Amino acid sequence: MLDELARSDLNLATAWEAIADAIPERLALWHGSTPRTWAELDDRAARVAGLLGEHGIGHDDKVALALYNGNEYVESEFAAFKARSVPCNVNYRYLPDEIRYVLDNADAAALVYDHTLRERIDAVRASLPALRLLVEVGPDGDALDVPDWAVGYEAAIGAHAPAPRIERRGSDLWFLYTGGTTGMPKAVMWEHRGLLGTMAATFKPLKHPVPTSATQAGEIARDVTDRGLEVRQLAASPLMHGTAGVSTKATLTHGGLVATLRSRSLDADEVWRCVQDARITMLTIVGDAFSRPLLDALDRADGAGQPYDLSSLRTIVSSGIMWSEQVKQAMLDHHDVTLVDILGSSEGTGMARQVSSRRRKATTARFELGEHSRVFTDDGRDVVPGSGEVGRVALGFPVPLGYYKDPDKTEASFPTIAGRRWSIPGDHATVEADGTITLLGRGSACINTGGEKVYPEEVEEVLKTHPAVVDANVVGLPDERWGQAVVAVVSLESGESVDAAALVAHTRTHLAAYKAPKRVVFVDAVPRGANGKPDYRWARSIAEAEVST
Repeated sequence: MLDELARSDLNLATAWEAIADAIPERLALWHGSTPRTWAELDDRAARVAGLLGEHGIGHDDKVALALYNGNEYVESEFAAFKARSVPCNVNYRYLPDEIRYVLDNADAAALVYDHTLRERIDAVRASLPALRLLVEVGPDGDALDVPDWAVGYEAAIGAHAPAPRIERRGSDLWFLYTGGTTGMPKAVMWEHRGLLGTMAATFKPLKHPVPTSATQAGEIARDVTDRGLEVRQLAASPLMHGTAGVSTKATLTHGGLVATLRSRSLDADEVWRCVQDARITMLTIVGDAFSRPLLDALDRADGAGQPYDLSSLRTIVSSGIMWSEQVKQAMLDHHDVTLVDILGSSEGTGMARQVSSRRRKATTARFELGEHSRVFTDDGRDVVPGSGEVGRVALGFPVPLGYYKDPDKTEASFPTIAGRRWSIPGDHATVEADGTITLLGRGSACINTGGEKVYPEEVEEVLKTHPAVVDANVVGLPDERWGQAVVAVVSLESGESVDAAALVAHTRTHLAAYKAPKRVVFVDAVPRGANGKPDYRWARSIAEAEVST
């Protein structure tokens, strides 16, 4: 099966078209009060593909999505796949300079964006000559006046005939932009055959292999729904991130339903209402940052004597940040559900996992390696189980092509070891005597806060643009809810005075809000080595001492 998937020429658009033909009246999407059947999803995506074609956007052209969760996100990705274009995510929290960087780096030819981002897009569009189509998604249809430099999403669907179905390849691409562990965001280049390779674990409980042909995809979807095994997934985490972005593609590829929330930030009660009303079977979250508010909402509902109906919910899947044992256990106390804690990244999904339930003890940061995963030392040796030696977790299949326009970082993150290419994003771990691994974290300064990656130097440089600031180090400290909190250690110009709130506000005018420090520690001087490099170990110790007092 591994060889079949590695050679597969099946494209996701072709698979989803076959599913729409096989189960046209089954629901594919659910967003608040707006469900869509598979026939509707296919038709709307085909009309957006017609719009792309009208503007000459086709094979290998990049279609950027700056969208919140909603039906339009899935429809737009499907449309790009239909046209053999390359969808790429743009973080909707980004400010103009950050948006400009991603669109320029991607060579984006088209952008589908939420109407609330209009001013940010308007500020950068003139500096992006490759961008020739902008599509604005309104609040409910296209209720707002669309600017003359864009077209309205719903109006475009109404004005365009469905694009004809075409031949496609399994080598067509999907870009997943990641903050990475160093530098600016990078696009991980996934082939469709690679995305199909990530789906094996989700097809296994359905008693089917991952499809390698359109005919097979349609037959599997019909059988799964006929047997009542349809997966109904609520993507509580953003579709623009890998956790939901990858998993929802698997759900759609076996004919399931993808549900999204109307709230632009986590509303725990809305999550549970959706689980109840849409009969959700699988909930996708991001560790403790999501679990704690969700547990609070369950406690409130139970205390009021109006508990939510969770009887349909079979699985909760988390990836991205720490999901602690005590929080998992509290969730199990509320509902008999299977918890799947996945170790993965934009560069490789399903490296390792921990499955817990009322019959299988939950733990923190302890995982079973996937079928195609190993732990290597820096010199390419396998870490011996029980040795206490630290290595980096590596994935041998499926492996993306690399980073777009960045061969040096591609070589570093996707090295060849003993004749085989591996994805090694940088997760450090030890291997226990029983073969399980204990995750130690990333061996870099990258901060992971609430599932978002924050690169310290980017925040430091913004802090240093404040006239009162001489120097700054930024570190991540453990945080009960967010996994890590951004903390800045700052020195000021002699005679200058500024408070922490002013520095946080200054940062928020230049960077997305989640990158701003949650705490600021003031020191007389920030030491640096002779080579000018920061001493993050010192900065972390200073920050820890201040926070603990």
